[in-house]
Amino acid sequence: MIASVTLPRTIEMGGGAIKQLPQMVKNLAASRVLIVTDPTMVQLGYVDTLQSILHNADIHADVYSDTIPEPTSSSIDALVEAARQDDFDCLVALGGGSAIDSAKAASILLAFGGKMRDYKVPRMVNESGIPLIAVPTTAGTGSEVTRFTVITDDETDEKMLCVGLSFAPVAAIVDYELTLSVPARITADTGIDALTHAIEAYVSKKATPFSDYHALEAMRLLAPNLRRVFHDGRDVAAREAMMQGATLAGLAFSNASVALVHGMSRPIGAFFHVPHGLSNAMLLPTITAFSVEAAEHRYADCARAMAVASDDDSDSLACQQLVDELVKLNQELGVPTLAEFGVSASHFDQVLDTMIDQAIASGSPANNPRVPSPQQMAALYQQLWT
Repeated sequence: MIASVTLPRTIEMGGGAIKQLPQMVKNLAASRVLIVTDPTMVQLGYVDTLQSILHNADIHADVYSDTIPEPTSSSIDALVEAARQDDFDCLVALGGGSAIDSAKAASILLAFGGKMRDYKVPRMVNESGIPLIAVPTTAGTGSEVTRFTVITDDETDEKMLCVGLSFAPVAAIVDYELTLSVPARITADTGIDALTHAIEAYVSKKATPFSDYHALEAMRLLAPNLRRVFHDGRDVAAREAMMQGATLAGLAFSNASVALVHGMSRPIGAFFHVPHGLSNAMLLPTITAFSVEAAEHRYADCARAMAVASDDDSDSLACQQLVDELVKLNQELGVPTLAEFGVSASHFDQVLDTMIDQAIASGSPANNPRVPSPQQMAALYQQLWT
């Protein structure tokens, strides 16, 4: 088997790693930085911290703080227009997956122009854009180490998956201290997102020994610590484990791809504005139960890595324990049904066929151990109401 592996050039990990940012910038021979972030990072003081660190190293740093959750093609156009006002030679993305995805998209459009729809799958985007350093402040998306970005097309409500070496950050700083102020709801949503990445990477048809190792290690870190950080956001040891686990899960799925959960999740976010991690959580137990028959041993490995099954348990029992654990996890973390989130049943029925088409077009469902027919996918979507 040939495994194709994509990684950032440099990753600094650990508490206080943010202090390494100036040296990273200098290693890229850059001197004019645009920090791409959101208003919350400004309010929390993280942007001031980054600017101070860079200015003390004689590195010019401006700020664009208008990125939005679940970025859209128009929000990326606004970022690109603002960035073109100066001659920046490096982007630093500070925030959750939305800020990092926004910076990834801007890196390419600044260098090559066009619109985001020009870069969506099935196109593989491997050109070199403006160098990007990713600094995540949530333990979830793994976007700091992946070759993916997801942008919603305003005109069609399609959540476009964009893939290629172009979207892999050149460098990343993974500093768990930046996650200590994350609220419980975001902690839960991003944490389940990371767990979903690890599980889907491990059961993906594109899995390799490289991705397997990182996926299993991610599950071992994420599963015992997700509840802890949800209930106590100041649990430093759990926060550190979650941050490491999320990055390992990112390495896993960046090199093995995600599967049916993500394929079906993206249209939910696009049409109903459900946060990405939350829509993953809504789907994960149901999709896992649907898929186990096609990869029982693999899902059993996941259950054992998550410590919800023992080596003595049969694969069948381990898979049942895995599904049960995912249901209990959602209950404890307060994951709502679509109705509880506020989605209209009539709106859902109206766009169901389009959601199925978009999910299939993303390519992710084809990586699943059990690939559903459109009719089966409709039935799986309908279970979101219960």
